Amino acid sequence: MKQESAREFLHGKAQFRISDLPFAQIPAQSRLFLEFQTDPLSLKRFYPNAVASPSDIAKFAPEVLANYKTDRAALCDALAEINTKAGAGQKTLANIELLRQSSTAAVLTGQQAGLFTGPLYTIYKALSAIKLADELRLQGTPAVPVFWTATEDHDLEEVSTTYSLANDGGLVQAAYIADDRFSGLSVGDVKLDGSVSSLIDEMFSEMSNTPFSADLKATLAVAWKEEAGFGEAFIGSLASVFAELGLIFIDPMHSGIKRLASPIYVSAVEKSDEIVAAIRERNNMLVAEGFHSQVLVEEDYFPLFWHDDEGKRRSLRRTGDGVYRAKKIKVELTCDDLITLAVNEPQRLSPGVMLRPAVQDYLLPTVCYFGGAAEIAYFAQNSEAYRVLERPVTPIMHRQSFTIVEHKLRRVLDNFGLELSDLFAGIEQISLNLALRDTSDTGQLFTEVEQNIAAELDRIASRVDEIDTTVAANFAKRRRKMIYHLGATRKKTLLAQMRNDEVASRQLASLFTSLLPNGGLQERSLNVYTFLNKFGPNFIDWLYEAIDLEDKDHRIVDL
Repeated sequence: MKQESAREFLHGKAQFRISDLPFAQIPAQSRLFLEFQTDPLSLKRFYPNAVASPSDIAKFAPEVLANYKTDRAALCDALAEINTKAGAGQKTLANIELLRQSSTAAVLTGQQAGLFTGPLYTIYKALSAIKLADELRLQGTPAVPVFWTATEDHDLEEVSTTYSLANDGGLVQAAYIADDRFSGLSVGDVKLDGSVSSLIDEMFSEMSNTPFSADLKATLAVAWKEEAGFGEAFIGSLASVFAELGLIFIDPMHSGIKRLASPIYVSAVEKSDEIVAAIRERNNMLVAEGFHSQVLVEEDYFPLFWHDDEGKRRSLRRTGDGVYRAKKIKVELTCDDLITLAVNEPQRLSPGVMLRPAVQDYLLPTVCYFGGAAEIAYFAQNSEAYRVLERPVTPIMHRQSFTIVEHKLRRVLDNFGLELSDLFAGIEQISLNLALRDTSDTGQLFTEVEQNIAAELDRIASRVDEIDTTVAANFAKRRRKMIYHLGATRKKTLLAQMRNDEVASRQLASLFTSLLPNGGLQERSLNVYTFLNKFGPNFIDWLYEAIDLEDKDHRIVDL
């Protein structure tokens, strides 16, 4: 771990320290992502406008602005309506007015609409975009941060569960279960029922009651209420979190946004075969070079979804020249049918993951996109969609990535002599290591016995080998089993002794629950209300201050 000895901040009466953990030390990171983080310029064949540093982003603004053809007035009218309805702050509305000017670029990020703002990395994405937009303005490039809410996605189950930390250190799950009639619809079309209020009550009842709890609960309940749309509630709750930071929200399902997207939909339909062929060729290239293709694109793939008469979002598959069949139902659409829909009823179409970035950057004068590791991987694929559609490829950068370590957890880590990276070995291995360290008598006993047994078994093996080599080979197998079972008994004994230490077991469990919930990085499970409830709205300010866009490591924030 690389320690940053001189980086301390004092903001909102909170002092915190930051240290770095390279992504290469975090399990399950793809080779493509790691190489992109280390040397993005070496991958320009996949990322044509890759940059070595955020300071290089400003140079793309002239090209972006020159190629931007969308009606800014219509766009900003729609954005004003979306954000006013969401209760966005005055700085957001001022940024929308700034976006009306032809010299203003957008720094974009986005995420699926998650329950109660979803996981923490949603917050980190937004803050990354806000920080870069602020830095661009300081450099003389007018820019505003925009958050694309992926309300068109239809996998509600994927986004309807969130987690927080309970007062007792346990993990609290909140899961919204929608009525069956919303199955297959875009998340933005899902209407909440009264059970969402109970989820809010349950979440706050499990967390500590702090001076911030009542206001947070009330604000959350304003957004997440019966008959509100799931996407609408998501935008509303994020708008309250970022009320002072000027973040603009865009809902692609808004009728005004859909109308503006019509021309890029038409182009995508007309060039769909070329887009698919180019992406498939790019995928083959990635695999040939030892990388992976994030999204499987088969020969019959179509880059747009079709929404049926009931509003269900259905994928289309090519069956013949200019003919596409909807998945699971016997409906066929011709290329001409889809072009007509794109022109007259664009709300009946929505982009798939390979096309969505190009649609985003057609609607917005995007100078940079902040994504996660998976998004970076599929940008290596869909840069081909930009090329076919004759659009400038948007530079992508990885969002800031944090693990928040509260003071009491840091004390536990220090007492155990552990760092976050040690926890990746798993709770059982860490427990065993601690047991070996702290229960020296038991461990020493097993060590001495194992050494004695090994010596006696060596004597037997030597004699048996003199008598019969076949028997000796059989004895060698049995010896391995004896050693294995003795080792297993040693492990079980030491773990049991560790479990008998209730304080140590409880502390170790709290480390994993708080820092690696559900076996993954904290940012992938916990929602922001865990920390807003403890530290209040200044928590967002502290994170903003902690962001260093030049730092490409995972970052550990000690509060």
